[in-house]
Amino acid sequence: MALLRLEHTPETIKVCTPLYMILPDPGKMDNISLRERKVLYLLHGLSGDASAWTRFSSIETVANEYGLVVVMPSVGRSFYTDLPNGQAYYRYLMEELPQYLTHVFALQPPREKTLIAGLSMGGYGAFKAALNHPERYCAAASFSGVLTLDILTAIPDDPRQDEFRHIFGDLNQLLGGEHDPLVWLKKAANNPAALPQLTVACGFQDDLYPVNRQFYAACQAADIPVDYIEEDGKHDWYFWDQQIKRFLKKVLGPPPENDD
Repeated sequence: MALLRLEHTPETIKVCTPLYMILPDPGKMDNISLRERKVLYLLHGLSGDASAWTRFSSIETVANEYGLVVVMPSVGRSFYTDLPNGQAYYRYLMEELPQYLTHVFALQPPREKTLIAGLSMGGYGAFKAALNHPERYCAAASFSGVLTLDILTAIPDDPRQDEFRHIFGDLNQLLGGEHDPLVWLKKAANNPAALPQLTVACGFQDDLYPVNRQFYAACQAADIPVDYIEEDGKHDWYFWDQQIKRFLKKVLGPPPENDD
């Protein structure tokens, strides 16, 4: 596969920002253009960036097996949110980035060929996109995701509280507000048949395990189907690497035979 790094300055973010993409090598196109291929938006966590998945997982190898296009944006520590300072990271993910990919690479996959997934903060971002815009994705996955926000307010002396206030505003208004995944879930419950195929995975040894259990219980209460996976695992790349391979195999089937 070809690994592409772009340095671009989106109008929504107003600063030069890296974008990583995995594309088929010229000799592996097999007369299938980019516009005909499935596309995975793959989102990083709080301490990562656009390079994280390529540095620490086997996603490039897996993408090669499927002939998959992978798009990995960089959003800093924004929680995929439009920030008060004018840097609109969510609007970048949902509007400007897809338009840019269409204009530059002719990528405009239909819903049945568009997937989104992410780890930790990226799991939050993936489900924010999928639950609020289910018409765009056929499948979405969260690995060790921040899928309820109680954890952001549970420790009053957490030094990150000021950072979270910068992102979300008044933390006392966080639960039940526009940034709350359980609010997105309640909205999605009005038409569960329209939702993409949802996957939630978290390890028993992960600090976010109770958060994921809480979200799964909310899905059950709302009769929203979700493929829920809990097993031994920490908040680490070994777990996330296993889960992205499992997710793609479930959604895309076993990878085709490779001559290499």
